[in-house]
Amino acid sequence: MNRPTIQVGPRTVAEMNAFQQEVDAIGNEVRHSIGEQDARYIRKVLYTVRTTELIGRGLLMFGWFPPTFLLGAFILGMSKIIENMELGHNVMHGQFNWMNDPRFQGDTYEWDGTGPASGWRYTHNFVHHTYTNVIGLDRDFGYGMFRLSSELRWRWFYHPIQFFYMILMMMLFEWFVSVHEIQTDKLFAGKRTLDDVRPQWEGIKRKAGRSLRKEYVFLPLLGALLAWPFGHAVDVAMAVLTGNFIAAVIRNIWASAIIFCGHFTDGIYIFHRDSIKNETRGQWYLRQILGSSNISGSRLMHFMSGNLSHQIEHHLFPDLPANRYKDIAPQVRALCAKYNIPYNSGSFFRQLGTMFKRVIRYSLPGGTQKAEHLEVVPVMPEHA
Repeated sequence: MNRPTIQVGPRTVAEMNAFQQEVDAIGNEVRHSIGEQDARYIRKVLYTVRTTELIGRGLLMFGWFPPTFLLGAFILGMSKIIENMELGHNVMHGQFNWMNDPRFQGDTYEWDGTGPASGWRYTHNFVHHTYTNVIGLDRDFGYGMFRLSSELRWRWFYHPIQFFYMILMMMLFEWFVSVHEIQTDKLFAGKRTLDDVRPQWEGIKRKAGRSLRKEYVFLPLLGALLAWPFGHAVDVAMAVLTGNFIAAVIRNIWASAIIFCGHFTDGIYIFHRDSIKNETRGQWYLRQILGSSNISGSRLMHFMSGNLSHQIEHHLFPDLPANRYKDIAPQVRALCAKYNIPYNSGSFFRQLGTMFKRVIRYSLPGGTQKAEHLEVVPVMPEHA
C-alpha cells in the first residue's frame, strides 16, 4: 500500500545528522547547567501543592457557607492540577532523580488520583514517548476509543457520538487513565483475558480504593466530627464529599484538555508503524516535533499546564526539568525554521478548538489525514 512520505525537515542524510547533533547540543547545554536553581524550583512546587491543598481542604471544613465551599473546591482543584501536572508528571519522568531526594524520585513517586503511578510510567513514559503518534503503537493517540484519522476504521455504532464520549472522558479522566494499561478495548474485543491483566487490575483496585476511602469516606467523616459541636456535621460532611468530587473534576478536565491539545490538534502528523523501522535518533527527534503541538501563553499557563504547553520541547527532552523548557523553546523554534520543520504552536483556545474539530470530523466516515511513511532512503538521499 502506497503511503504519503514526509516532505519536510532534513532532506539528506548529512542534514539529518547535523539536525540530530544540534538538537543534542541544546539538551546537553541544559543538562550541564542543572543544579540548585532547579532543586529550589521543584521544592517550591511541592510547597505550593501542600499549601493549596491545606487551604482548600480547610475551607471545605466550613463548607456549610456557600462562598467558602466554592472557594475551597476551586483551590483544592488547583492543588490537584499542580500536583498532577507540574509535580507528579515531571517527577515521574525522572527529571529530578539527580537530587537523590526520595520526595522527587521518579520510579517511586505516587501521585494523587485513582490510577497507579506504575501504570502511567509504562503507558506514558515508555509507550507514548517511544512511539509518539504511531498508529497501532501509541495508545495515547485516541486511547483505544476515538477515531482521530482516516487510518482507523469507522464504526457506525460508536464513532458518531465520540464527541460526547470525549466530554465524559475529560470529566472522568483519572479513571480512564487508571485502566489505560489494561487496554479495555482489547478486553471487550476478546483479544485479552482478565487473567492477562490481573496483576495490573489488582494494583488499580488498591490505588483507587485508597483514593476513594480518603476523598469520600475519611475526610467527610473527619469534617462531620469537627463540625458536630457546632451543629453542622451533615452539612460539612456533604460539603467535603462534594467539594472533593468537584476538585477532582476540575483537575480531570484541565489535565485532559492540556494533554489532548498536545497531540490531537490541526497540523500534527501521524505515522505508520513501518516508518520507525531502523529509526535514527535524528528521525526520532523529527517525529516528536511533527507529532506534537505547543500552547502559547503566560507564565501562569505554562505553570498550570505542567509546562506541557511546551509539548514539543518536552517530547525532545522528557528528562530535562520542565521549568527549563521555556528557555530552550526559542532555540528549538529557530532550529525548526532552519530545517523547514513545522513548529505547531497556538493559543489554548485555538488548539482546543482544532482538537475538538478533529474529534467531530472523524466521528464521520472518511477523512483526509493518513499516517505518514518515513523511509530513510527515499526521503533522505545523499544528493537531493
